[in-house]
Amino acid sequence: MPRWFDAGVNLFSERFAQDRDAVVQRAQQNHIRELLLISSDLAESYQNSGYCQTATTVYCTAGVHPHQASSVTEGWVEELQLLLRQPAVVAVGECGLDFNRNFSAPEQQIQVFDIQLALAIQQQKPVYLHERDAFSTQISLLKKHSGLTGIAHCFTGDRSELKAYLDLGLYIGITGWLCDEKRGQNLMDAIRFLPLDRLILETDAPFLLPKTMAPKPKSSRNEPVYLPQIAAQFAKLTGHNLDEIALNSRKNSLELFQITADEYSL
Repeated sequence: MPRWFDAGVNLFSERFAQDRDAVVQRAQQNHIRELLLISSDLAESYQNSGYCQTATTVYCTAGVHPHQASSVTEGWVEELQLLLRQPAVVAVGECGLDFNRNFSAPEQQIQVFDIQLALAIQQQKPVYLHERDAFSTQISLLKKHSGLTGIAHCFTGDRSELKAYLDLGLYIGITGWLCDEKRGQNLMDAIRFLPLDRLILETDAPFLLPKTMAPKPKSSRNEPVYLPQIAAQFAKLTGHNLDEIALNSRKNSLELFQITADEYSL
């Protein structure tokens, strides 16, 4: 069986409150070898990093989501620096810009994002990027910080946006958005231009349950164990086979997040 790396799990979502450990165990028992837990603020960064100390092959990000940019308090940068030194913390984020909802003012988002980009370079960590309705501003900020590595988390854009991220040397995170015929048409077209050496698969669980699943779970809750459903859709649309998708996505994840694991064999 192929081995997988799920590069996007919101494990401390309330929807996992009753069976958090079982979700992780179920994934690992079904060849989802590594999990990356996503942090949206410093509180969740502490939760995730603490959990990683109790679980094998589970890693996490640490950072501030644009929605939370207005909530940072004095000393947050120093706290984040300390978090980023923990072995299980392998990326800065989820960070970026979201001008769709503007839960934080755009000026605050830009300031907090810019600081995190500088920290990523300082700490030699990749960035875990969020973007919605702010593409041109986000690309401009990324270009200011030469030497960045990272992933465009839950990429939903079109071919031109894909090219812009690829030109910056970033990886592209593909989720169950690819399985949504109503919302995912631009993405379905764009992934034909995504090379396998830049592909990273992620569920974004418990969100974005792949709509191609049959039967669907009654809870409508996404889980890491469903990651191969996204790969199957990617295979259908691109002609690549599941083994090469699994191999490349996992290899890319291990390399980007600087995780030493066993050989990349299937």
